[in-house]
Amino acid sequence: MSGVPIPNTQAMFYEQFEAVRRDEVIGILLALFVGTFGVHHFYLRRTGLGILYCCFFWSGIPSILGFIECFFMPARVREFNAIQAAGIAAALGMNVPPGWGWPINVNVNVPAAAAAAPAGTPPAGFIPMPLAGPQITCSRCQRTNASGSKFCGGCGNPL
Repeated sequence: MSGVPIPNTQAMFYEQFEAVRRDEVIGILLALFVGTFGVHHFYLRRTGLGILYCCFFWSGIPSILGFIECFFMPARVREFNAIQAAGIAAALGMNVPPGWGWPINVNVNVPAAAAAAPAGTPPAGFIPMPLAGPQITCSRCQRTNASGSKFCGGCGNPL
C-alpha cells in the first residue's frame, strides 16, 4: 500500500463546486443593469447569446429582454449550479451530496461502455424493482414479467 492518504471526495466536491458556483443575486443585478450587453449570459457561460446581445445592443431590444430576464435569473442560476454539481460529482465518481435538488432535463455524459451496450440490456448499476403480484419468468432470458404479459420486457420473446 502506498503512504498517500485517500482523499475525502465530499470535501473535494465542495471545494471544486465553490470555484464554479454562481450567485443568484449577481445574476439578477447583471441582467437588470447591464443586460443590454448580455453580460448575464456570459456569467452563465452562454457566450452565443451574450455575443448576440452585444451585436444588437444599439436597438434597445436587448435592454427590454434583459429587464424581463432578470425575473428568470434565479431559476437559471439554480439550474446552472445543479448542472455543475452533477458534473463534478460524476467526475469524482460519487453521487451528488444530499440536499441538492436534481435538475430536470439534465443530460449527464454516459460512459462509452454503457452507450455501446445493445438495446434491451439494462445499464450498469441497474437494480430491477420487484414486481407486485404473480410473475412469469421468460424461458429465454430468465427475466421476470408481470402476470398477463404476452411478451418479455427484456428480450421480446412471446411468453
